[in-house]
Amino acid sequence: MGSAVITARAAATFDPVGRSVATARAFVRDTLQGWGYTDVVDDAVVLTSELVTNAVVHAGTAADVLCLRTEDGVRIEVADHYPEREIPLRGSVMDTSPERESGRGLMLCAALASRWGVEYTPTHKHVWFQLDLPERPVGIRSAGPVLATALLPVTDERVRVAVVQIDSTGAVTAWNDDAAFLFGYPADQVTGKQLTDFAAWPQTPGTSTGIADALQLSRWEGSYGFRGADGRVIPVYASHLRVRDTQGEPSTVCLLVRDYERAVLQSPVRTPVTDTGKESRATDPFEVFIGSPAPDDLDGLLQRTVERARDMLDADSAFLLLATDDETELEVRATTGLPSARQRFARVPVEAGTGRYGSARMPAVHEDLTAVPGAVPLLIDTGMRSVVTVPLKVEGRLTGSLGVAAEAPGRYSNEEALRLQFAADRIALAVESARLGELERLRRGSLSFLVEASDLLAGTLDRDQTLALMAQMTVPTLATWCAVYTIADQSSEPYLSYVLHEDEERIDGLKALLSKIAPPDPVPAPGARVWSAPSEAAHQAALNTSMRSLDRDAPLSMGMATRTILATASAVGGETVVLPLVARNRVIGMLTLGKPSDDHFRQEILELAEDLSRRAALALDNARLYSERMAISQSLQRSLLPPGLPDVPNVEIEVIYRAAGEGNEVGGDFYDVFPIHDGAYGFAIGDVCGTGPEAAAVTGLARHALRLLAREGFTGPAVLERLNAAILDEGTRSRFLTLLYGELWPQEDGSALLKVVCAGHPLPLRLRQDGSVVAAAEPQPLLGVIEDLELYEQEITLDPGDVLLCVTDGVTERREGARMLGDDGLAEVLATCTGLTAGAVAARILRAVERFAAEPASDDMAILAMRVPEPPTV
Repeated sequence: MGSAVITARAAATFDPVGRSVATARAFVRDTLQGWGYTDVVDDAVVLTSELVTNAVVHAGTAADVLCLRTEDGVRIEVADHYPEREIPLRGSVMDTSPERESGRGLMLCAALASRWGVEYTPTHKHVWFQLDLPERPVGIRSAGPVLATALLPVTDERVRVAVVQIDSTGAVTAWNDDAAFLFGYPADQVTGKQLTDFAAWPQTPGTSTGIADALQLSRWEGSYGFRGADGRVIPVYASHLRVRDTQGEPSTVCLLVRDYERAVLQSPVRTPVTDTGKESRATDPFEVFIGSPAPDDLDGLLQRTVERARDMLDADSAFLLLATDDETELEVRATTGLPSARQRFARVPVEAGTGRYGSARMPAVHEDLTAVPGAVPLLIDTGMRSVVTVPLKVEGRLTGSLGVAAEAPGRYSNEEALRLQFAADRIALAVESARLGELERLRRGSLSFLVEASDLLAGTLDRDQTLALMAQMTVPTLATWCAVYTIADQSSEPYLSYVLHEDEERIDGLKALLSKIAPPDPVPAPGARVWSAPSEAAHQAALNTSMRSLDRDAPLSMGMATRTILATASAVGGETVVLPLVARNRVIGMLTLGKPSDDHFRQEILELAEDLSRRAALALDNARLYSERMAISQSLQRSLLPPGLPDVPNVEIEVIYRAAGEGNEVGGDFYDVFPIHDGAYGFAIGDVCGTGPEAAAVTGLARHALRLLAREGFTGPAVLERLNAAILDEGTRSRFLTLLYGELWPQEDGSALLKVVCAGHPLPLRLRQDGSVVAAAEPQPLLGVIEDLELYEQEITLDPGDVLLCVTDGVTERREGARMLGDDGLAEVLATCTGLTAGAVAARILRAVERFAAEPASDDMAILAMRVPEPPTV
């Protein structure tokens, strides 16, 4: 490469298998794009593909690929390990026809590369090519190489670009025909609606840029989903540009294409050029290390950092950890060359041991980790032997740790530590600034999440619904799966009450696994604690299943039970934490959160989960107290209702009772039908003023007093006069009462004799066979108001086919706006009930009352219908 200075390098070895060609192409593409050399990516990928094919397919050996970056271009070397290759003689004739596949790589090098060559050793053959960055003439912002038609991006026959304009409030103001075609909505259906109603944004609240934030940026480009009219989410690639109109009003223009057509809109990352067409040299030390443009999000910045650190020291792996707020632990946030899924968000102590090398606050070099096992917990069982770590500090405060490692021992010395520390000092401030920005977004998102959670939890007093809400709010926002244990009282064991997994197919297997292990201890100490029992049990179950399969020489296709066990093991194989549910100084349960295999929780997520658990515990305890109170109340109220209706000879009796209000079975209205003595029956229907325990007390007093006094032989007026005195004796606890009381005697001729007293109650109505409706009693004073009552009873004879209807004021006072059903409306409905049974009459009255108004009834209702049936016809 002459005197060109190598500024970065990346190397990889690929096994002699067919899929290695695709892997090598991806390696070169990712490397060059990471370096910002997108101008030469396509040519480099084509040449690498051909050369690696020659090595792994035709030569049948592993292929070593080395990428070297300079300021002017890139050099890529591909070497194979075939030792018996024929060294071509000078002047020998070679078959270079295009049809000869094994020679096509060299032909392409000659056609596409700026320079290329072949070097032979006894054990290797190196083919290298140099691609220089193209000169950019004035006026050309970017340009790509000429490509063969087969290498051009693939699109549909007609490329459709949706153009959507969003105003400053996030509402859609413009929607072109291509947008209507792509997503199925005509313009009039989306204009004026929020873009957030349609966009499926890939973002966890508070942890990255949300769609509302993206619409405020001057320019944004990336992928997300768009919900079509048929309900499916369509992957799209979008380019957003913030503009302002002539009046200065800002808006955002969004160009969207199908994701597989992203090449239409996607802008390659390019290094700025000067007017002379040559690259400008970055003077910012941060940009020298990170590259320009730097990622605008924390995760992207950290990942770019570890990749640059690995390349700078020619390492096999690199990692970056961020310190917690109290600087006692470090959390793994980015790795390369390590099993990142297993390590991400794992936590290690800042002070891992005694001495300088046990602290992350100082640079450290380990020449061979096998001599000091556990010195770097992150690298245990990874095969790394030598490592150098340096701290990231801002104003003397530890903010993180950056390290690189190699599989060979003795690779690093203090010189490499100084180079890495120099790079760490350049990026520390940028990393801390990005971390604080992410933390602020997370806290805003957490606050919004907790507000919404509080509203949802406050909206129900149902225990089962509260348990479901607790789980649904945590999955998948905070965890992959969740289990809620409840404790009935101090002497009870925790009970598994609810299980939820983000994949519904895993719920049954997860529930079965948790049911087989002992629940976590109900420790009241605040905060999350790690619970290893689920992952250990899942691992053991998977191991036992695999061993049984091997013992039986099972076929490759696993049974459903085996797949369920293995899937469950993977689902709960990560970190599991338990948070106590403490309410009113008592542990009422545990909230268990889990991650899939080898995954860990972020500290911020655990803090958010702890806040949620406090709110959920109080909501769950409120639901428990409400359920207990309702159970007591309903049991007491059921005791105020008659146990059943007696069978009265030759008289049909039907009662319908509806209490207004959620969870109530009895309100201020009541009824009763009871035998007095042989051949005589008493009936009553009444309404106590008010609701609640005081009204229920008067209801119980009235019903039991009526039975007792009637069976003592008192007449109807005497019964009510004594009941009036008993109510007044209650003093301030008394409530006035409207009551219709009567006594019934079935007659031998098929009729029925009734004696009734109507004390302030809606008058009973009599329906004759001819359809006429008349009042069956006269109004008299209500009970519980004055002491000296003079009441009288009235006799009624119900002939066969006659109906006596008694109701409470919840029926007659049913309202719809200014309209009221009233006595006349009730009489009109009753007039249509000729020939109906008592049950049919009561049902028709109830149906008419319910249909009179759209709103649910606001008052209790009781309907008592008595009918004397006609004699059977011969």
